[in-house]
Amino acid sequence: MKRAYPLLVAALSAWCLLLSAWAQAEPLRVGSKRFTESYILAEIVAQTARAAGTTAEVRQGLGNTAIVYEALKSGQIDVYAEYTGTIAQEIVKDPAHTSLQDLNRALAPLGLAVGVPLGFNDGYALAMRRDMAGKLGIRSLSDLARHPTLRYGLSNEFVGRADGWKGLAQRYGLQAQPQGLDHGLAYEAIAQQHIDVMDIYTTDAKIDHLGLLVLEDDRQYFPRYDAVLLYRQDLPQKHPAAWAALQPLAGRISEAGMIHMNAQAELQGQGFAAIAQQFLAGGAKGAAPVADKAGSRSGFAAQLWQRLVADDLWRLTGQHLLLVLISVGAAALIAVPAGIALFPHTRLRALALGAAGVMQTIPSLALLAVLIAALGMIGRIPALVALTAYSILPILSNTCAGLAEVSPGLRHAGSALGMTHPQRMRWVELPIAMPTVIAGIRTACAIAIGTATIAAFIGAGGLGERIVTGLALNDSALMLAGALPAAVLALLSELFFELWERYLRRQRMRR
Repeated sequence: MKRAYPLLVAALSAWCLLLSAWAQAEPLRVGSKRFTESYILAEIVAQTARAAGTTAEVRQGLGNTAIVYEALKSGQIDVYAEYTGTIAQEIVKDPAHTSLQDLNRALAPLGLAVGVPLGFNDGYALAMRRDMAGKLGIRSLSDLARHPTLRYGLSNEFVGRADGWKGLAQRYGLQAQPQGLDHGLAYEAIAQQHIDVMDIYTTDAKIDHLGLLVLEDDRQYFPRYDAVLLYRQDLPQKHPAAWAALQPLAGRISEAGMIHMNAQAELQGQGFAAIAQQFLAGGAKGAAPVADKAGSRSGFAAQLWQRLVADDLWRLTGQHLLLVLISVGAAALIAVPAGIALFPHTRLRALALGAAGVMQTIPSLALLAVLIAALGMIGRIPALVALTAYSILPILSNTCAGLAEVSPGLRHAGSALGMTHPQRMRWVELPIAMPTVIAGIRTACAIAIGTATIAAFIGAGGLGERIVTGLALNDSALMLAGALPAAVLALLSELFFELWERYLRRQRMRR
């Protein structure tokens, strides 16, 4: 017994050392929202940490504030760039908290903290075309109330925010019914004169590029949105070297510098990582003129081809295929046995098909948001659960439909030969129903390939990453570079199932 104690102490010590080594090896996970500036700031944070010897991974384009905040709170990411006004309004839900000290006191019970003010304010504002504003005599938000017929195209997040459209409309007496638009697409819409007024971030690069006038907030509705790092309280202890390296970022990014970096991405088409690397090397200190990327490209087709064959093609395609195969496989393992069990029970079968049909009607982004809150995580797990749920209905309904095609005479014949119910199902009913079941799996694959692109909104990877980034940059070529490979996967899936069905038909003819 005495010899056991030293062995136990040694084992516990070794286990503690292993845990410590694992904790030190755990990467710093940096998140971002789904707009240009957030992508760039995430790369700056990650590259700064890597320069200090810390392994860092970036989870880009996770969505709006609610999704990224949930990822931070649940430990899926460790830090991301946020804005003081957003923290006060959307997270702490107390506009009176304006200082870092106040915000840290309010965030402490959540296990979060805020620090490293980056040096610039990126506020919300409304803007319209300068020529139209001059024609109508509009210079401030108060002037908008005199023109109720103006068309508003506002980002969906701004429409729903506590510091967004609802409060703004009340403060200024605006009666318009805004149209919800993706922030990147709204710039194209206002340039094409499909809308008259849009919400902007004051560091957006396209404000001057498109000749927009930022309307004066003459009643001081919008708070300040100073850029800071929102992080988990244990970050300084888990990654001390990275945390020390991040401190010199305080005050380093000016508003002009941020506008310049946004322009490098949106107008020149430079990559986020390259922009961050240039900034950390000492560039992007001012707002030097940035050429429009349209002037330097040799044509849309050439740009599209460059995007299509980029280095990330096979990685993203592999991630996309993995999401589809796992989700459809899981749905088949659930739906086919369920269809067999429910087929004899008419009421239960109708109830199950109705429930699966209701699940199919839930918008994919809404379902993903619910799953993030329920599971407390982002990434592939909630994406796989959602894709599996969407794949169940076609497989379940086709399994029941295929079994209904088996004639009563064949069932009676099987029973007359002395077959048990499982034997009759195995040798008579399922072979007849199999083509219809395969058609259901075929439909589920087509649905999953298309829906899996949405998974990129919560950091699950796949070809949707290109689409999400393209939306943020309003880059049509990049969006197509994500959509076209997904379409090719859908066509290959159809070809595979067509060949499989032909093979099964030949097998039945031989028998």
